[in-house]
Amino acid sequence: MQDAQDIINAAHQMADAARQAILPFFRTGLAADNKWQTGFDPVTEADRAAERAMRDVLARLRPGDAILGEEYGATEGTSGLTWILDPIDGTRAFLCGAASWGVLIGLSDGQDILYGLIDQPYTRERFEGGLGQARLVTQAGSRPLAVRDVPMSQATLMTTYPEVGSDDEGAAFRRVAAQVRLTRYGLDCYAYGLLALGQVDLVIEAGLQSYDIAGPLAVVRAAGGIVTDWQGGPAHQGGQVIAAATPALHRAALALLNGGAA
Repeated sequence: MQDAQDIINAAHQMADAARQAILPFFRTGLAADNKWQTGFDPVTEADRAAERAMRDVLARLRPGDAILGEEYGATEGTSGLTWILDPIDGTRAFLCGAASWGVLIGLSDGQDILYGLIDQPYTRERFEGGLGQARLVTQAGSRPLAVRDVPMSQATLMTTYPEVGSDDEGAAFRRVAAQVRLTRYGLDCYAYGLLALGQVDLVIEAGLQSYDIAGPLAVVRAAGGIVTDWQGGPAHQGGQVIAAATPALHRAALALLNGGAA
């Protein structure tokens, strides 16, 4: 891709701008609005400020690209590329002061996700994947991302909510959980970064939007992992998503999710 370096530079500038917008709000007792009539789906001024900051970077550096953002919706473009932005994935964690939320940036050509970032501003960890990149960038430098290879019996499984989704989806998740060594909850997008880093092996979720998965999908794939829906098809539109470190784990988990044996 001829402008790959321009794309990468723009993504990092967006992530830097989002960090600067968000961190003054973190652990300050920030108020939240609720998007839902029932239940609690919070949005804060930190979410909005971060997306505005990223959009400002794109307006300056790549005005021809389209944008799909969680807070401000879709903006049309002319280049055939679309940036998919989630300014704070894990706003509930953000409100709790837990550092498991992240800024998500993905780039789509209309068919697939080409590139993505998962940025954790507070810990200053940035997971990057696609366009020849597969690395974790920290204050100490960078290191390659690579998944690990373990059998299902030794695998670590993560998801954000213990309920996972519907009753049927929860039951499917529990079939996988019964076969792994360790199941943990609540890390939002950070779990995908840990999978790409070789710390965990499976992430299974349901009810995702495209901006929840675009960035993580690119990072996990660049590290050697597999990301699909629960039927093994494309996952970039969200919905039911499974990320697996290896083809063997992916096949076994898909079988369990769909009612079979590993």
